[in-house]
Amino acid sequence: MVAQKGRDLLLKIGNGGSFVTVAGLRTKRLAFNSETVDVTDADSAGRWRELLAGAGVQRASLSGAGIFKDAQSDALIRTGFFAGTIVSWQLAIPDFGTVEGPFQVTALEYTGNHDGEVTFEIALESAGSISFAAA
Repeated sequence: MVAQKGRDLLLKIGNGGSFVTVAGLRTKRLAFNSETVDVTDADSAGRWRELLAGAGVQRASLSGAGIFKDAQSDALIRTGFFAGTIVSWQLAIPDFGTVEGPFQVTALEYTGNHDGEVTFEIALESAGSISFAAA
């Protein structure tokens, strides 16, 4: 992947069969993690750790920070957080692909300075199978 503009990384929330771009995000982050299952025992060659292939739990984390410019995306996020629902989200990565799947909002923070705008931070954790479609 060649250099890309960070603003082209789009985070979208599901809204009844379509997706709505979460407006005003200044920073966005996607992380994939996989837990390992250690099967090392006394017979492991040279006492080196051995891992069980295909085991463990995989997860994805999404986060973003910025300002709400759009009442629709603000309401969708806020409603989903307070209801504790699992919603379909999509992250479009330019010239790379699209990551999509169910996520739950695990943190929603609002902050503001007396001489600035109200900002927010959001954190999401995967709640099921995640798909990837190459660009």
